Amino acid sequence: MGIFGFFSKEKKESLDQGLQKTNESIFSKLSKVVVGKSKVDEEVLDELEEILITADVGVDTTIKVIKRIEERVAKEKYLNAGELDQILREEIASLLEENNTQDLLDFDIPADKKPYVIMVVGVNGVGKTTTIGKLANLFKNAGKNVVLGAADTFRAAAVDQLILWGNRVGVPVVSHGMNTDPASVAFDAVKQGVDTGADVVIVDTAGRLHTKVNLMNELSKIKRVMQKFIPDAPHEIMLVLDGSTGQNAFIQAKEFTKATEVTSIAITKLDGTAKGGVVIGISDQFKIPVKYIGVGEKMTDLQIFNRKEFVDSLFKKK
Repeated sequence: MGIFGFFSKEKKESLDQGLQKTNESIFSKLSKVVVGKSKVDEEVLDELEEILITADVGVDTTIKVIKRIEERVAKEKYLNAGELDQILREEIASLLEENNTQDLLDFDIPADKKPYVIMVVGVNGVGKTTTIGKLANLFKNAGKNVVLGAADTFRAAAVDQLILWGNRVGVPVVSHGMNTDPASVAFDAVKQGVDTGADVVIVDTAGRLHTKVNLMNELSKIKRVMQKFIPDAPHEIMLVLDGSTGQNAFIQAKEFTKATEVTSIAITKLDGTAKGGVVIGISDQFKIPVKYIGVGEKMTDLQIFNRKEFVDSLFKKK
């Protein structure tokens, strides 16, 4: 079992399994680094730096982590090389805490925001629509009434896929079909949420428009029409990133944070990659809370991100 008691055994096993490739990659390399070493020296730190960069933690964040470890080594003269994994855990958990990543307890929403409106952004292929479907299911299981808005109208598959998810989960989907005005879909989704007393409205948006200016204009228009019903909507702008793309996820995060005010991040497909370190780097570089992570295909494999459990699974000794 992990560090926090509310984290169920099943969730923890799913997280361990989802991060297994990254864990094995880091640990097989880490164990070679410390073999025959009695202390954490410059050579060990150089090799550790390479391991973290290979796990897609990112250069800037890796340098930050190494610097923290160097400071500890300078203070605690007798640090054993065998303690390196424990030091890494502590420093990365501490870094995530500083980066506004809070541990949520449940799929909950602020009591004074009803309906709570989430606008979801991200490029095509990152698992955006699937994440929305899984999120709708998790909110519904937490006793919330959910409305979905199929405002990614530039791609037929996105509209159809969201309708399928709505049917599967048993929640209504507002859709005008393909090549219709995304803002009018968002308007009707929020209106239906208000009219039916829904708790949550989740609106999908286009994965990519021709230019950053087009993207910015489209997202601004969607926000403006939502605000006709709810002045402070959307309450959350969630960016979905594909963890398996490593450094590409950083580039996408840069694009979208310039185009709109992203307030939370969901990182998907961590189970298919050894690049799980991308979660640490993105959290550190963008100072935006990582709220959800995808660690498998099942509905329940979209998990609330818990930094201590994540670090525990990432550096778990087998």
